[in-house]
Order: sequence, then structure tokens, then C-alpha cells
Amino acid sequence: MGLFPIPGAAAAAALVCFSAGCLSAEEPLAHRTDLSVADRAKAAQVLRLPSEFDRPEPFEPMQGGAGTSTRRPGRDAYSQSNANLTFEEEQTFKLGNGLFKKLWTSSPSSTQASDGLGPLFNARSCQGCHLKDGRGRPPRPGDEAVSLFLRLSVPPQSEEQRRELAARKILSVPEPTYGGQFQTFAVTGLQAEGRFDIEHENIEIPLNGGETAVLHKPVYTMRDLGYGEMHPETMISPRVAPPMMGLGLLQAIHPGDMEDLADPEDLDGDGISGRISHVPDPKSGEITLGRFGWKASKPTIRAQSAAAFSGDIGLSSPDEPDNYGDCTPAQTGCRALPHGEQARLGETETPDPVMDLVTFYSENLAVPMRRDVDDPDVLRGKQIFYGSGCASCHRPKYVTSRDAENPAHRFQLIWPYTDLLLHDMGEGLADGRPVGDADGREWRTPPLWGIGLTRTVNDHTRFLHDGRARNLLEAILWHGGEATQARDNVIALSPGDRQSLIKFLESL
Repeated sequence: MGLFPIPGAAAAAALVCFSAGCLSAEEPLAHRTDLSVADRAKAAQVLRLPSEFDRPEPFEPMQGGAGTSTRRPGRDAYSQSNANLTFEEEQTFKLGNGLFKKLWTSSPSSTQASDGLGPLFNARSCQGCHLKDGRGRPPRPGDEAVSLFLRLSVPPQSEEQRRELAARKILSVPEPTYGGQFQTFAVTGLQAEGRFDIEHENIEIPLNGGETAVLHKPVYTMRDLGYGEMHPETMISPRVAPPMMGLGLLQAIHPGDMEDLADPEDLDGDGISGRISHVPDPKSGEITLGRFGWKASKPTIRAQSAAAFSGDIGLSSPDEPDNYGDCTPAQTGCRALPHGEQARLGETETPDPVMDLVTFYSENLAVPMRRDVDDPDVLRGKQIFYGSGCASCHRPKYVTSRDAENPAHRFQLIWPYTDLLLHDMGEGLADGRPVGDADGREWRTPPLWGIGLTRTVNDHTRFLHDGRARNLLEAILWHGGEATQARDNVIALSPGDRQSLIKFLESL
């Protein structure tokens, strides 16, 4: 995937591109059937990787393309609409925002358009997990866990389940009693599935320059189980809610770009073997590319939204029509309670246009404009980011598809810093729980755009899939597997160069 000279190394060769990122001068972006010859040439020019780092690249501050939010960053930095929406689309966005923040109630309720919560749930609203459209975190002492929850599954227990997994009709086998997600809240009169505690083990990492970093490895213990013991082979994976900005632009990345970046057999021998997650489309049933979720288990924003409505809040939708969410048949008390579907309002508890509006909102949250792009320390940090190998998986930029559903997302130069592929991240980050094509050590490369405003928006700096990293350096130090060399390169940096790298990330 990549060959980058380490800053300060004797080799002074110009920066070379990573395999699929190399653009043939004879036939650039030939896989992009959505582009004309002129468009391909234009895209190839702006996608070339830099060889010098003394100034920003053209258009680099506008990391979300023409839709980038140029507002002064504050608590609402992740909640702005794409700047290139039409007036009518702005109205649709605001209606979706209202539904995203909406607090749902249990059934029956006098507010019939708002009932259907649970009966088992993790949050009462989308905003409850994605606070200010941002990043979730582990609970602080004395808090209930809301924006962090536990996924559950077991190994296949029958030939039928093995066949369904092989055919991708299912991506995991839910725990027989507790389902696919551990629900820590319940409506009045029903027992929640339980609670969980988090303890930490310290891991010391010596750094060049005499510094030492201390990582906190979380250990999860479930207690107060409301429905009996779990299956002895239950696999548990904690997840924090990811930030929402730029999702529509990620959806607009051409599939051919992802396919070109994938190197599952590591044919170029660089130690990076990104793999595509193949998942079923909930509407068509066809196998397509997974892009969303920590293990790239969802193909579209609508599919991700419908799964969250069902699993997190217990609400049915046209895409996930079970009115009881993650309540399993074994939880008979849960399934005996009233649900919130109202025939006069439409089938399911969140019928269209609810799903349409929430999906549109989620697709059109703007990426904030970058800051300090011409700061010498930021430019030095950018050079280190490339030179250390980080860009091998955190691919800096794309030109989105001309065929994107929304014109606002079409043919945009964007800078998400992800390849959307699955990578082995090593034993330190392994959850041991496969999901579809992703094994227990693999995670999708998360986008980095907007990451520098996490403290501003969400009042914390907790990163990675379970929020274990307390800052950006810790997040890097947790990398292993295919990212081992990049991590070791960062460990070997001088303290000043490590700080420049962090300053670059904080500018995103």
C-alpha cells in the first residue's frame, strides 16, 4: 500500500505514492466510469500526493469540498448543514435535525407520533448517543453508559447458521437470550438486561526522548443480568458512537476507488492488506460494499440509521420492521408489551417520511473547515504523518462520484483520511468478535476529518472504537497488526516531532 521515506532518514527521495494511490499518467483513474476523460485528468491532478511540505495543497482547508462549513468552530461545529444544499434541502435538513433530537416515549402514549421506545433500549434519541452530532465516550465515574454499549454474539450453533453466515444473510449470530446488543435501559415495568462495569489495566510504552506513555486497557464485566446467564461462548465488543459529519460524502466515494485500494493478499508486500467488507443491502438483498460502522457492516447511511433506530432505541422502520427492536423471543415479557405502530400514521414506528428525513440529515452534516493549515508545525506534522506510514490506511483525499445521489455530493475533492477498508489492528485492539467479513482483529479505518474539534464539541478527547485512548497519541500507540511499523515510527520520533504530528491531527 505504501512506500514513504521517514522524515530525517538518510534517504532524501521524493515521496512516493501508495499502490492504488499511484495515478497512471497514461490512463489515470481508468476505473472511474462515472467520469469523462477530462474529469479523470482533472481528478488525477488534484489527487496526486505531495512531494513537498512547505505549504498547504490547493483546496486543503476545504476538507469537505464545496459543502465545508466555514463557520467559526464552536460547540456546534459538527452540526452545520452542507454549505452547498439548496434552500429546499435546508428545510429537509432542519426537519431531519428535529427528528434526530426527538425524545421517544414508551407505548401507549398520548403523543402517538412519538411512542414506541424500547421496550429495551440504550438511548431515547439519536442525539443521546451522538451528542452534538459528535463522538461518544465511556461513562465517567457515576454516569450511566449511554454513548458506549456492548455488542453481543455467539459462534454459529447449527449448520443453518453457518450457511446463513457464509451467504451473508446474517453477519453474526445474536446471543440467544440477550440478542445482538446489551440493553441497559427498559420502559417502566420491564427489567433492563443489566449493567456493566469497566476496570483498567495499565500498559507502559517507552517513547524516544525519555518519555513514557501509559495506556489504559479496559476490562468489561457485566452484572445484574435480568434474564439469566448468557451463553458460555458469548463474544462481547464495546462500541462508542462515532461522529456524524461528512457521512454523505463517504457514501459518494466511488466503489472503484475502494476496490483499487484493497490488497487482501498484500501483493505489493508492504505489510498492509486492506480488505473490502461485503455486506447485504437491506433493500435489494444484493451483496455490496460495506462502508459504515466500526467494522464496515452497513452499506448505506439509511441502513446504519435503521439499525440504530432498532438496536439503540427499539424503534421499527420500513427497513427494520420488528416493533420490539432487539427483544428476543426468549424475552417474553418484553414482547408482550404494547408497541408504537399506529396504522393511521403508517406501518412501523418510524415510517417514511421519518426515515427519509433522518437519513437526509445524517447524509448532509458538514465537515468543518481545517485550521492552521499553513502553520510550520502543522506542515511538519503532515510530513511526518505521510512519512511514518499513516497515510497508507488513512488515505488523505478522493474525488467523489459524478453519480452520487445528491448533487451536493458530486465531483467533490474531499479529505477524509480513510480507505474505508478492514485492517488487522493487532491483538491489543482485537475484540475477538467477527462480523461478516471482519474477523476479531479487524476494524474499518475511521475517517480523521474533524477529529481536532472533539474537545471543543464533546468536551473530551476519547478515541478508538471503545474510547479507551485518552488522547490522540494514545490512539496511535494502540495501533498494531498492519499498523505496527507506523506506530513504531511514531515511537521513534523525537518529542518535538511527535508534538508536530499531534498538532497536524488537531488541525483536521
